[in-house]
Amino acid sequence: MRRFMIIALALLLASTASAATVDGLKIHSTSAGSGTTTLVFVHGWTCDLSSWAAQVPALAKKYRVLALDLPGHGKSDSPKDGKFSMDLFARAVEAVRAEAGTDKIVLVGHSMGAPVIRQYAHLYPQHVAGLVAVDGPLDIRVFPTELPPGFAQSFTGPEGRAAREGMIRSMFIAETPPALQEKILAMMLAAPEATAVGAMNAMFDPAIRWSDVIKSPALTVYAGTANVPDPAATKELYPLHEATQVKGTGHFLMMEKPDEFNRLLAGFLAKIHF
Repeated sequence: MRRFMIIALALLLASTASAATVDGLKIHSTSAGSGTTTLVFVHGWTCDLSSWAAQVPALAKKYRVLALDLPGHGKSDSPKDGKFSMDLFARAVEAVRAEAGTDKIVLVGHSMGAPVIRQYAHLYPQHVAGLVAVDGPLDIRVFPTELPPGFAQSFTGPEGRAAREGMIRSMFIAETPPALQEKILAMMLAAPEATAVGAMNAMFDPAIRWSDVIKSPALTVYAGTANVPDPAATKELYPLHEATQVKGTGHFLMMEKPDEFNRLLAGFLAKIHF
C-alpha cells in the first residue's frame, strides 16, 4: 500500500488538474508530461483516474498523458437525469482531448473503459492514433447481449453495497495483494448507486453493438484469468490488432503488475506512427 501511496503522490505533484465540460457536466482530468504523442487513460466501471497511478508518472517521462474521471465517477459531475451511455462517456473523453488542444491520441481503456474507447473511435475516428484495451472488450461480439434480469438493480438498496463488494472481490485472485484489494474496494464502492446501475446498463445498450471495421492499431492486454478470444476473429474488425496476456494477474493487471504492463504499453506505442 505504501508503494501505491508514493506513486499517487508523485502523480498528484506531476499533474495539473482541469475540468472540461460535456452537457454542462464538469469532467475532472489531469495532464502530465509533454511530447508529440498524447495518451488518454480511461478507467473502468465505478473506478476513477487513480486506477492509473502506476502508469501516469512512468509514461509521462516520454509522452503527454491525460487521465479523466468519467461522468458520475471520481470528481466528475453526474448527469442529473441519471442517464448514462457510452456516447456520454465518449463525448467526455472528446471534451478532455479538445480542451488539451491535442489532435491524435492513443486511448487506453480498462474494463468498461474498453467499450468507451471503442465508442470514441466510432464517433471520432479522425483523432484516434491507437487503442489499448486492458482486460476489456474491443470486439463487442464476445460480450453478452444483455444483463440477467434485475442484475444492475441489485446494486441498490440495503443489500446493494454487499452485492457490489461481492462482484468486485470476484475480480481478484489469491495473489492480488490484500492492501491493493482494499484500495480498489474503497475506490469502487465510493461511486454513487446511480453510477453503478447506469454505467452497468450502458455497457449492454443495444445501440453500441455496431460492427464497423476500425483500422487504427489496437492492442488488448488480458489478465491472467481471461479467456482470450480467437485472434483471427478480432482481426475481422481490427485488422491491426494484437493481443497479449499477463499471467498471474486478476482484473486489475495494470495495478497488480505495473512494471510489466508499462513495458507492454511502451512497446506498442513505439510501433505507432503519428
